[in-house]
Amino acid sequence: MEADTRGTGGFVDEARIHVRGGDGGAGSAAFRREAHVPKGGPAGGDGGKGGDVVLEADPGMSTLLEYAYKRHHRAQRGTHGKGSRRDGADGADLVLHVPVGTVVRDDETGEVIVDLARPGQRAVVARGGRGGRGNTHFVTPTRRAPSFAELGEPGEERWIRLELKLLADAALVGLPSVGKSSIIARITAARPKIAEYPFTTLVPNLGVVDAGDRSFVVADVPGLIEGASQGAGLGHAFLRHIERSALILHVVDLSGGYEGRDPIEDIAVIDRELAAHAAELAQRPQVVVGNKLDLPGAEERSAQVQAWCAEAGRPYFAISAATGRGVPEMVRAVAERVRELREEAAEPPAAAPATFVYEPPGEREVEVVREAPGEFRVRGGRIERMVIMTDMQNDEAVAYLQRRLQRAGVEQALREAGARPGDTVHIGPVSFGFEMAEDDISSIGEDDG
Repeated sequence: MEADTRGTGGFVDEARIHVRGGDGGAGSAAFRREAHVPKGGPAGGDGGKGGDVVLEADPGMSTLLEYAYKRHHRAQRGTHGKGSRRDGADGADLVLHVPVGTVVRDDETGEVIVDLARPGQRAVVARGGRGGRGNTHFVTPTRRAPSFAELGEPGEERWIRLELKLLADAALVGLPSVGKSSIIARITAARPKIAEYPFTTLVPNLGVVDAGDRSFVVADVPGLIEGASQGAGLGHAFLRHIERSALILHVVDLSGGYEGRDPIEDIAVIDRELAAHAAELAQRPQVVVGNKLDLPGAEERSAQVQAWCAEAGRPYFAISAATGRGVPEMVRAVAERVRELREEAAEPPAAAPATFVYEPPGEREVEVVREAPGEFRVRGGRIERMVIMTDMQNDEAVAYLQRRLQRAGVEQALREAGARPGDTVHIGPVSFGFEMAEDDISSIGEDDG
């Protein structure tokens, strides 16, 4: 969805961005060169780790606007290792600040990666690549002077979707032009655009309601229409902002509107859309607010709505946002209900959450796919990284890789998939001929993980 901020006052609640961790630095294949040591041992340093891309929930932000214009974000790469066992420097993490209440999804699968619902909560969404190991790590009793080192691992990259769900104690919902914006303007310091025609409100408005010794946050969600749960009238975008609210303030027009609508039928329309969007919303506590009590015919309709609410077990308040009639009583009752809901949902204090690190599913699995007669592709994040970090121009490094792949079960998986000597095997960007290795792999040390 392309961001369009026209007429929204800069409010953007959805963005699609590409994130990439920094590449790891390459390890060094160096040897000691002191004058008094004619044949010095290996002394190559490790490459530095690439920086991670980290999302952090920032209570000072209220929109995803900046991500509508800058789509690509990449952390710093690590530097290469050097001789004399000098390791490369790690790349700096890239911290991207997002509003509290941002849900992060993998754009390709739609999977929820993390829900950043608390201030300061952090999540690594693209890990930086590991630095390659220097040749000092590959010394064995039979390989005293390894002439190879690992290349740096590329950083993870993916497209992610950011979806902002407003954090409010109560959400004003209802059909267009029932007076939600007038209500929020009456009870808070928010000043939304108000006019007597549908869809005046194009973006949600947040306001803090001062109810004497208590306060609560209320959201004015743009007017819903029938079919909103299927996306009609930007329904999905609007309904998303109701999901976090503990209490729903269901506003109906007591004047009958332009078409002499039945307020009780209007309640049923919105109830159906809430339930269709998320079944849990149908069970969310509700307060019904009849607005425009000052207009002709409103008293009669209010009596009908009051009777219906009494039977349905829903609290009901009749008000006029224009004159203020009934508003103080409604505000006090809502503040008390919000207090009760807060106490019910209260959790014991917890330690600061650890940074969440996203690991794609199947990271350590090995999958072999026959792509054509005599051609096989091996997939698996860990296996592909082994190949990418190998200097394919160095015969000693390639031989070491073959033993690692054998130990990881790749040869066995290829055999089970029907591969024969001479078949072509693709792993990541590398292709090679399949051979039935009979090498003794017992010499591979603990550093091969």
